[in-house]
Amino acid sequence: MKLKNCININDLREAAKTRAHKMVFDYIDGGADDEKTLARNSSAFDDYELLYRVLSGVDSPDLSTTLLGQKMDVPFILSPSAGNRLFHTEGEYGPAKAAEKIGTVYSLATLSSVSIEDIGTATNGPKWFQLYVWKDRGLVKEMLDRAKAAGFTAMFLTVDLPIAGNRERDPKNGFTIPPKIGPKQIWHALNAPHWTMDYLFSPAIRYANLSSASTAATLNDFVAAQLDAGFNWDDAEWLLGEWNGPTILKGVVRADDAIRAERVGFNAISISNHGGRQLDTSPAPISCLEPIREAVSDKTELIVDGGIRRGTDVLKAIAMGANAVSFARPYLYGLAAGGTEGAIKSVEIIRDAIKRDMILLGAQKITDIDRSFIKSI
Repeated sequence: MKLKNCININDLREAAKTRAHKMVFDYIDGGADDEKTLARNSSAFDDYELLYRVLSGVDSPDLSTTLLGQKMDVPFILSPSAGNRLFHTEGEYGPAKAAEKIGTVYSLATLSSVSIEDIGTATNGPKWFQLYVWKDRGLVKEMLDRAKAAGFTAMFLTVDLPIAGNRERDPKNGFTIPPKIGPKQIWHALNAPHWTMDYLFSPAIRYANLSSASTAATLNDFVAAQLDAGFNWDDAEWLLGEWNGPTILKGVVRADDAIRAERVGFNAISISNHGGRQLDTSPAPISCLEPIREAVSDKTELIVDGGIRRGTDVLKAIAMGANAVSFARPYLYGLAAGGTEGAIKSVEIIRDAIKRDMILLGAQKITDIDRSFIKSI
């Protein structure tokens, strides 16, 4: 499917599947174990119906909101995702420019394939930095200092990846970064000529924030060795002091963890199961939202991350108590399908859907959307 013919996120998914190497597409698309959580992240939105108002007079709804004091033109932000140059040679530049164009926040991953500094100069839009915690605390502090210097204003601490989940599509495809060449990879490369030409004639893919000289292949063992599964709440409190700015804890599904995050000092919580890529059969974020909203104070802002594909998904999350939502797969499908143009198209599809659905819902402003608009099935 051509990019110009894509009218929804599933169309972008199909376009990405056509253009990208199979192991690359499956890396974006796949989840852990039997992928039950992956599927449930989206299907759980079907547990709720929207009760729309008629004769509301809404014809030009206001999609804008604020998150951590940051004004945004839409009620969503772009989640961090690693190694974007593997999906398209334009890499993290694509979603960063998409976020800037649509007027929202872009979150850069620790394991990005474009550096903190390069993204800092590439976009004037608001930028947040996602952090994995390494055993080398000097490296952690160095990354935070670099992010501050490059204009990143909030820290995303991702805590649901003490080790990588069992993502079975990857070993079946022989997936590595960068890809190893074998008969299977060559066959799939021949079936994805546009991706293959990009890969062959572009600079080597590397984790740009970890080394300026080494390729990603030489850093795989380092990454596995450096992820700190022993990181705990005391360490999180230390990290808050090192950053000394707005912070989001990403990867929470339990109300008691949310309460503790608030007490420790996190400003916002991203309700997330890492896109279904970690612990299979963990709950869908939308189903965790209301218990967490009831458990924490109004000062703690909540982001629903996972399963967003339609404007109605966004409105349901807002109605149930989220301050905003976030997503990665929709823009990654767009990026893989058509680079920066595809990433922009993905966020515009969701923005336009929210606008249309707010008119249909009878809501003039995002802040007008409350629990009265939702019916649980």
